[in-house]
Amino acid sequence: MNRIVIEADQGKQRISRHIYGHFAEHLGRCIYEGLWVGEDSPIPNTRGIRNDVVEALKKLRMPNLRWPGGCFADTYHWMDGVGPRAKRPEIVNIHWGGTTESNHFGTHEFLDLCAMLGTEPYICGNVGSGTVREMAEWLEYITMPGSSPMSRLRAANGRPEPWDIKYWAVGNENWGCGGNMAPLQYAYEYRRYQTYCRHFGGKKLYKIACGFNDEWNEILMREAGRFMDGLSVHYYTFKQDWDHKGAATGFPASEWYSTLKSALGLEDFIRRAENIMDRHDPAKRVGMIVDEWGTWHLVEPGTNPGFLYQQNTIRDALVAGLSFDIFHRHADRVHMANIAQTVNVLQAMVLTEGPKMVLTPTYHVFDMYSAHQDATLLPLYLEAERIDRGELSIPKVSASASRDDAGKVHVSLCNLHADEAAEVRVELRGAAGAPKGARGRLLTASTMDARNDFAHPDAVAPAPFEAKAEGGKLVASLPPMSVAVVELSF
Repeated sequence: MNRIVIEADQGKQRISRHIYGHFAEHLGRCIYEGLWVGEDSPIPNTRGIRNDVVEALKKLRMPNLRWPGGCFADTYHWMDGVGPRAKRPEIVNIHWGGTTESNHFGTHEFLDLCAMLGTEPYICGNVGSGTVREMAEWLEYITMPGSSPMSRLRAANGRPEPWDIKYWAVGNENWGCGGNMAPLQYAYEYRRYQTYCRHFGGKKLYKIACGFNDEWNEILMREAGRFMDGLSVHYYTFKQDWDHKGAATGFPASEWYSTLKSALGLEDFIRRAENIMDRHDPAKRVGMIVDEWGTWHLVEPGTNPGFLYQQNTIRDALVAGLSFDIFHRHADRVHMANIAQTVNVLQAMVLTEGPKMVLTPTYHVFDMYSAHQDATLLPLYLEAERIDRGELSIPKVSASASRDDAGKVHVSLCNLHADEAAEVRVELRGAAGAPKGARGRLLTASTMDARNDFAHPDAVAPAPFEAKAEGGKLVASLPPMSVAVVELSF
């Protein structure tokens, strides 16, 4: 039996809704074909942005969307992506497949997409190949309400009024594709660039610096912590490690468990970064921004290896649930997280093929877990059975709980075992009364690589789920490889 104790009358820390953020890079078919089809496309669209994907993503209550990269951000020159589309210069995407892009999706189109989705834009500026002036003028173009060279250019391009923006990253992976910088070098570059990153509408910009490993983060926090609001870090889940990726489907049971073990490693990764941040920022003013996370498998056979297109299975859904439970536990430091990526790339929400679209198991986990957005984290004690396979040992169950502003308590549960059900007994302490039961949704499947495709779009979909009250406690039986989110009734 797996035992959970929830302190229902405690909890002060809010789970930021921005933990449920998304990421759309100019990579493969994420932007072009996935989000942007152009106004002349036979695929139904609004000002070039495909309607079906927008409607699907709106249901997730997306809090923010990161763009234009990723590695692409540090080769992106924003002036190439404004003005009449027919006159915009093409660009070669040197990082992702060497394809030629039209630049038809630029600043105006991205901010139009964010407005359609009701989400906050999160823009990553170019440090690797850009200039301080270029970044400063981009912010002037976006946010200047008065008359200036960039605001007049914006008006000439069809947008007299400024946009509002809060989240701004100064570079991406500048230890690698963003310039191969040394940590001290980037710390000084960050200090210089951020000086000229200003919201010309008078609002405070939330400035995000590029983090990396322990040495890098230590130097960056020491030298530039007082100039930043957020520290960006990335964590990907693999079959084993970067050099040993596995297939997205058709994998053996050993890779089911090694992948989940890799996902659980997110907690240690966050703790190490937290320890460094706590030494330099004990008041926790600077937020941790995990703005790239998720599974990274081998690409689907027959697809461009530079497009990072992979299928999405119930295993990926478990990785998402585990990751959210970890983010929740560290909500006092983790302010934002962004799944990589939104459409057609890595652990996507949505897959498209011409006019067809399918929702992935990961999409359903985002939908189910959205009950935790901006809710109060409830302290939780979990005594879980173990899954032991040789030298590998992981907990059988993961969980987290929250209370929303209406007083409703939601509990999320994951059964990591591929073959065995998990019996879970939940005790609430400090509640006004004993729970009478719980209802919610369950996502599960009969095979480890069960997924949705264009011929079978609902092969993995949520179903109603109930937990019963016994002796003042809730008892739930989770099928193998399942994710559940329930609302308690009293």
